[in-house]
Amino acid sequence: MNAAQKPFGWGDDVRDYIRTIPDFPKPGIQFRDVMPLFGHPRGLRAAVDRLVQPFAGLRIQHVAGLEARGFIIGGACAHQLSAGFLAMRKQGKLPGPRLAQSYALEYGEAVLEVHDDAVEAGEQVLIVDDLLATGGTAEAAVKLIERLGGEVVGAAFVVDLPDLGGRARLERMGVAVHTLCAYAGD
Repeated sequence: MNAAQKPFGWGDDVRDYIRTIPDFPKPGIQFRDVMPLFGHPRGLRAAVDRLVQPFAGLRIQHVAGLEARGFIIGGACAHQLSAGFLAMRKQGKLPGPRLAQSYALEYGEAVLEVHDDAVEAGEQVLIVDDLLATGGTAEAAVKLIERLGGEVVGAAFVVDLPDLGGRARLERMGVAVHTLCAYAGD
């Protein structure tokens, strides 16, 4: 029985729906693929419910989804929280006036962008993505939201790779981190 056919109940572990693909995108990497989880109707619903649960009751105005899988889960979380959705995009993907924040990659640098009018001063924003590794992209998102005058109330991820330090990096910035599962050693 594959993950799409398997029943998903509240007692099940989301890890049951995350596929590990060895040596992708390069040798030695264990890629954690959340697409089977997103493709399972009850699995997706359970993941969204579990991601937003710690933030229910807060007056969150926006959920910021990080490109690209963060758009899938972030849009669903925004709907669940009755909040707007912010697309945090890679450089050159957004039209119009925008702010940019560079961040380090393993080999080089990348840039994250957001529209310069996406958040008003004092608005509360939840950052959502599929996976937390080194935390560079999420840190760039925090900096962009804060530059716009927004308040980051937390960051929620389906998967945490704690050995890569992303959680600690965000927590040092004062960001509350919520994850559904973790894979040590990756």
